Amino acid sequence: MRAQAWMSAGTFPRLVLFDLDGTLLDSAPDMVATVNRMRATRGQAPMPLAELRPHVSKGSRAMSAAAFPELGGDVPAPMIREFLDTYEQELGRSSVLFAGVPELLDAIEADGARWGIITNKPEYLARQVMPQLGWDTRSAILLGGDTLAERKPHPLPLLHAAEQLGAAIEDCVYIGDDQRDIDAARAAGMRSVVALWGYRDEGERPDEWGADALADRPGDLVAPTFWARLR
Repeated sequence: MRAQAWMSAGTFPRLVLFDLDGTLLDSAPDMVATVNRMRATRGQAPMPLAELRPHVSKGSRAMSAAAFPELGGDVPAPMIREFLDTYEQELGRSSVLFAGVPELLDAIEADGARWGIITNKPEYLARQVMPQLGWDTRSAILLGGDTLAERKPHPLPLLHAAEQLGAAIEDCVYIGDDQRDIDAARAAGMRSVVALWGYRDEGERPDEWGADALADRPGDLVAPTFWARLR
């Protein structure tokens, strides 16, 4: 069967695509530094990291709304621009890879498979992260939220990545920590895995998102037995 082709070629699907923030990179410390600089200019006290963390995967508008609840969710465009400009200055200062991510990427490459990143972060910001991590020469593809006409949860970025890299959809998997990631993968007809170590609200139920599998930590994805369950 074509859907099992990647299993016969190696442990991993031939193309493993990842979300960035909350999946590969713990960027929440950079994000809280950003909103706290914004709060300081307005005479407000710092926001605890734990309060912002669940909103990081939801993007700049959601983080700004969480940082300034008095806006009632109505974040003006100039504030979004301020957030992005400030974040660009904080980019990479405090963020770290989640434990097990380096070993996971090494294992994918050692297996002869490829990996890439599809994020809703603006592409110009995502590209600045890559050389900091040594990924600019390793990632097979990087697509930001403004690279194409649509972004996740639309399937276009996932379909575009597979097409650009000559990979059949059934030979790909998408891994992310937000429901939009799983919705995009399902719409693309691509296998999906929820990164449970990422960012989400307490009330969210990732077991109800319709993913093919859930992983507690990056190290789980190194085991051949994990991928055998997705045959």
